[in-house]
Amino acid sequence: MSFRDLIDLASERLGGSVVYANDEFFADKGNLLKETAPVWKEHEYTDRGKWMDGWESRRKRTAGSDFALIRLGLPGIVRSVVVDTSFFRGNYPEACSIEATSMRSDAGVDALLSAQWRELLPRSPLEGDSRNTFEIASNDAVSHLRFQIYPDGGVARLRVHGEVVPDWRLSGGLASELDLASIEHGAGVLACSDMFFGPKNNLIMPGRSQNMSGGWETRRRRGPGHDWVVIRLATEGQVRRIEIDTNHFKGNYPDTASLEGSVDGLTWVELLPRTKLQPHTRHFFIDELLESGPLTHVRLNVYPDGGVSRLRVWGIATEQGRRAAVVSHVNALFDFSRLQQICPAHEWVHTLAAERPYGSWDQLVETANRAWFALNDAARMTAYESHARIGERAAGRWSAQEQSGTRGASEELAQALAEANRAYEAKFGFIYLVCATGKSGDDLLADVRTRLANDRQTELRIAAEEQAKIIALRLEKLVL
Repeated sequence: MSFRDLIDLASERLGGSVVYANDEFFADKGNLLKETAPVWKEHEYTDRGKWMDGWESRRKRTAGSDFALIRLGLPGIVRSVVVDTSFFRGNYPEACSIEATSMRSDAGVDALLSAQWRELLPRSPLEGDSRNTFEIASNDAVSHLRFQIYPDGGVARLRVHGEVVPDWRLSGGLASELDLASIEHGAGVLACSDMFFGPKNNLIMPGRSQNMSGGWETRRRRGPGHDWVVIRLATEGQVRRIEIDTNHFKGNYPDTASLEGSVDGLTWVELLPRTKLQPHTRHFFIDELLESGPLTHVRLNVYPDGGVSRLRVWGIATEQGRRAAVVSHVNALFDFSRLQQICPAHEWVHTLAAERPYGSWDQLVETANRAWFALNDAARMTAYESHARIGERAAGRWSAQEQSGTRGASEELAQALAEANRAYEAKFGFIYLVCATGKSGDDLLADVRTRLANDRQTELRIAAEEQAKIIALRLEKLVL
């Protein structure tokens, strides 16, 4: 796929922003991400000099470089960048470089200035009045960029083409209903018959379009046939409802439309029969949808041509879809703090990170198990010590969920669990560890009392097996 088919992760429409520049004397840093193409105004000047449609720093009289900090609109893997120096001829930088980090979207300037940055693009020469395109060799999902220019000068636009890697926690997780066709969730428009008036990626953008230019629109068809667009869903899911929005398309909306679904992008089944559309209208379809199994792709057909502003495909991810999302998430991790939440043993985290990318869920789980059972007892104790004692108030969302069976336990049961915990630790030298998911307080009390009869070697083995179960469950929770 060409980088031109990928989304601009830094787009203002997605929430991209230039949050800081060390110098913007001649032209504002915010111009870097403007949606419109740069323009030239021959006789336009400000009180600081020639008006330029871009970001431009003053002439540097000391060593060093100028830089801007950019928050991507959506976190993702950067595949290519375009450093556009249009109309900067005698005042463009001689070179640039780009570094990246992964932080919260609301990270402040101070936090970004002191962040850990990783090189995406080494120092590379630029040409003036040109679209300088660079491919990026990285598989890490990032949220912010540090764009450096050497030593100073002006850049009209910066485009950051890549693939969205969503933080599923921010959208409620893959256990809830979501728009499977949203760019915010990682869906992508693979192909279309035509996009003469409006780019195909507009169809899955956030929010409603502000005017006709914000949608997907084909030219007027003068021969037989119809127009179409194919979308890869964010994850495999069961479709529940559809929205086709013709907002702002009044004299150029499609007369009718239909929707097909696929599990491989090759063979198609009808999901929504050909249906009459109205101008400038949000069309919702629930009862009209035909029964289908899980889908990974949809194809919107419009007859004979015209414009659609948005397509929404609401549904629930399948178990296979959730597990595929976990694999993608782990493969794209920039830092490993989330892996440490699963298992804080340093050697385990290092092995899981080092053996990326994973091709399947089974491969990921096999590596996680192998890395865990390869640890010595001392390293495993690091993981055990991160757990709350059974029956005590658990710290953290996952621990609380895992011990939900002890919520509301009677005072007598809570006291019995506390006594059993103390007896276990006194005998074996580490906390009682069990995969508590789905077990009641009474179940857990019976289990710990039974295990108190074991010897230490037996308990070391059982504890390791229980931790392996916890690791597998927590891996799935990465997208929940």
